Amino acid sequence: MTDEKKPFHNPFGALREKLGDLPAGPAPRPQQPAKGPAKAVVRMERKGRGGKEVTVVEQLELPPRELEAWLKDLKGALGCGGAIEGATLVLQGDQRKRLPALLTARGARKVVVG
Repeated sequence: MTDEKKPFHNPFGALREKLGDLPAGPAPRPQQPAKGPAKAVVRMERKGRGGKEVTVVEQLELPPRELEAWLKDLKGALGCGGAIEGATLVLQGDQRKRLPALLTARGARKVVVG
């Protein structure tokens, strides 16, 4: 027996030479940014909450999972508590000044503050 190593047999080795003969594949499509809701209405409310101020974000028209993600991100960015009531986000405190910038950064095309 000799100590020479035999070359490894690569069954795809011959294909490497033909790589230049292959046609070009389709061009990749550019990714479009994710669209957010068309409109968000932000208002403050005290009624029925024992005098506590809350900021309500309505008309987002997002699926429940996205609403939960939006709420988590907004609570973290604003440093406040919050909850989902139906299809609206309820954030603790008066957040009307800080909220529009955060909503537009998340993709809301029109923010109405009332």
